[in-house]
Amino acid sequence: MLRALIISLLFLSPSVLGQEEYTVLFLGDSLTEGLGLDAVQAYPSLVDEKLQAEGYGHINVINAGISGSTSASALERMQWYVRSQPDLVFLALGANDGLRGLNVANMRNNLAEAIEFALSNNVDVALAGMLIPPNMGEEYTTEFARVFPDLAAHYDIPLMPFLLQDVAAMPELNQADGIHPNAEGSVIVAAHVYDFLLPLLPQE
Repeated sequence: MLRALIISLLFLSPSVLGQEEYTVLFLGDSLTEGLGLDAVQAYPSLVDEKLQAEGYGHINVINAGISGSTSASALERMQWYVRSQPDLVFLALGANDGLRGLNVANMRNNLAEAIEFALSNNVDVALAGMLIPPNMGEEYTTEFARVFPDLAAHYDIPLMPFLLQDVAAMPELNQADGIHPNAEGSVIVAAHVYDFLLPLLPQE
């Protein structure tokens, strides 16, 4: 009888066991999608793997990274994915805007619209900051970097200062293009993202 009870408990959903299911949506570009890597090597997958290993089985992870995406897609994609009712969106867009030298004010507005839409639909948002190489000029580089902390402060949302911390500009941690993390670099990104997100997640 006891054995049967234990087996049945193993198949109960987290909500039945007192843990409500909680969904984290990673909305980003090729860095999030894991360009050049196997799907399981992308940092959202690695974060998910660590969550499951650490006993956070009630946390669901959705990788909504699309290569080539700029902030112009942020609102439309947010509107689409909110249908799946995520609890938290990790918004990691803007890198392609910077690499292409797109208008910083437009990027700010695009990200702001996506954040406002999510918050108005009771979806929490955490923002990933981006930095770009100095070849775009000091003024542009500085203006670009300032967007993310400004948005985080304005909307009072958590900010991860730089998604590629300890990986950017490290040849041994990046693929041949010098932009996208390799498998080893992705592990480092995932570790930082995990540490950033963990305090934002329900613990029970």
